[in-house]
Amino acid sequence: MSETPSDTQVHLRKTRVGVVISNKMDKTLVVEHVARVPHPKFNKIVKRSKKYYVHDESNQAQIGDRVRIVETRPLSKLKRWTLAEVISH
Repeated sequence: MSETPSDTQVHLRKTRVGVVISNKMDKTLVVEHVARVPHPKFNKIVKRSKKYYVHDESNQAQIGDRVRIVETRPLSKLKRWTLAEVISH
């Protein structure tokens, strides 16, 4: 049975949901993603936040919007994510 490379090499892109905290740059957003993870020693749930620089081609997202972002190829020094959809305003 011969499998083609497209059958075996399925690249699933990471997705995150976060809140836009800055849209002052042209075609770029800063999105904060908050993850709830257990503490390694004490097992209490703690919040870990991380900022992502996101490419927004049409400048459609505003500050405070919940957005879904998708991992992509490097677009600049810091941008590795693109805007998939605006979930809520």
